[in-house]
Amino acid sequence: MANNRVKLNDNTAIPRLAFGTGTALFGKDTEDMVTAAINAGFTHLDGAQAYGNEESLGAGIAAAGKPREQLFVTTKLHKLPEGKSARDMLVESLAKLRLEYVDLFLIHTPVYFLEPGRLKEAWKQMEEVKKEGLARSIGVSNFRPAQLREILDSAEFPPSVNQVGDQPDRDADCNLLRQIEFHPYVYQETQPTLALQKQYGIVTESYGGLSPIFRFKGGPLDPILASIAKRLSDETGRPFSEAQVLYLWQREKGVVVVT
Repeated sequence: MANNRVKLNDNTAIPRLAFGTGTALFGKDTEDMVTAAINAGFTHLDGAQAYGNEESLGAGIAAAGKPREQLFVTTKLHKLPEGKSARDMLVESLAKLRLEYVDLFLIHTPVYFLEPGRLKEAWKQMEEVKKEGLARSIGVSNFRPAQLREILDSAEFPPSVNQVGDQPDRDADCNLLRQIEFHPYVYQETQPTLALQKQYGIVTESYGGLSPIFRFKGGPLDPILASIAKRLSDETGRPFSEAQVLYLWQREKGVVVVT
């Protein structure tokens, strides 16, 4: 599953399973874990400016020694400081990552682009880094239909990905816009977003898709997951966990999974 690829709307392709460096690794040195993940077979590595650990992600990539063309690296635009462009911020990230380009560059959250016209301007800057080749593909994260439509109205390139369920920051500003998740408990709630994404060929990427077993344990999904895991274990003769069942469910929905 890790290296099966999903085609994006710009004719590139993204590995279906990624190793994430946020949440539990937020602000932490990830070098050893990234190297171990690559050595274990991961080729898709998901990072972000807001995670505060791009340097160690880059160090882990370098230490693994895997050819660059065999890896798929994502980072995400955080805030735009006064006088800085998306290109400026990406160039800073590339230096930390020790890379000449990223495979996917996302606007991490619309929270910091709420002023009229600011989101469209940010997207135009994202399109410029794609044209320059600093990012092979561009996309968004935690966008709902209203934010997607705002950039789609004038986009030269529609987003290739919307990563949902991410945690862009730990400060109070994030309360301005509730983060999107993707798991069975919220599947119906996400239908308007998924329908719009289907119209434009925008791939859903899920971060935190294991919430039902980590954050909402004791819910009605518990016996269903346990039953499916047991059935798959019996049928295949090898152990299946509830986490693997959720990952399989997301795969069947065409979702790219970030650990």
